[in-house]
Amino acid sequence: MNQPAPRQVASIEGVGVRRMTSDQVILDGIDWSVRAGEHWALLGANGAGKTTLLKLIGAVMHPTSGTVEVLGNRLGRVDVRELRAHIGHVSTSQRVPQDAPAHTVVLTGATGTVQPLWRKYDDETRQLAHDLLSELECKELADRPFGVCSGGQRARILIARALMPAPSLLLLDEPFNALDLPSREDLIDALRRLAADRPALATVTVTHHLEELPPTTSHALLLREGRVGACGPVGDVLTGELMTRCFGRPIDVTHQDGRWLARSGHRS
Repeated sequence: MNQPAPRQVASIEGVGVRRMTSDQVILDGIDWSVRAGEHWALLGANGAGKTTLLKLIGAVMHPTSGTVEVLGNRLGRVDVRELRAHIGHVSTSQRVPQDAPAHTVVLTGATGTVQPLWRKYDDETRQLAHDLLSELECKELADRPFGVCSGGQRARILIARALMPAPSLLLLDEPFNALDLPSREDLIDALRRLAADRPALATVTVTHHLEELPPTTSHALLLREGRVGACGPVGDVLTGELMTRCFGRPIDVTHQDGRWLARSGHRS
């Protein structure tokens, strides 16, 4: 008996984005869809359009042309403020109060605010924040000020914050930025557990390094100069040939024990 296909979480068709002040093409002719339970890697050189693409499916900006649907709602026909409440977004550049304890930072995810709105948090909401810290294996940080936590700890706290509204889509914008090796591996393990514990959750992770991808990564999209270079199941996309074409220099890709590694040789 055939199983029904997972529901579509985000869909982009014929999308283009231009910078109005300079008419610069940022994205051109993008077609892409993300389904429930898929875990995407979004890769490309600096300036390829990764952050812009993430903003589109995060309902943070609108395309210049084409259509974007997120969680069954087409941008331009929906209140994006309400839509964003169902999308988790994690970025190291997010503004959160540095002196607030980790539990308070996670609580703000329930209201989507920088500062806590204490009257909005009932006992159930407060307990959920504790539960999410436990799920991300950082419950011991509940009372520690966010600003004194390590980079890896802050990343996991921000993921817990993003999960407060039980999103269907989680966007991770370079979450491994500036992490040391142990912190990187802790975060990779946290993402692996998250995929196992929340089978319907879809994620999109922007990264520059294949070794940062957890073994649960299912799909990949390569961007080059605002266009899709390759898109599909991760094993079909993360190849030396396609990575070489995307980054414009020889790249050798290896895959072992569920993890990837990319190495670049000298141009001939």
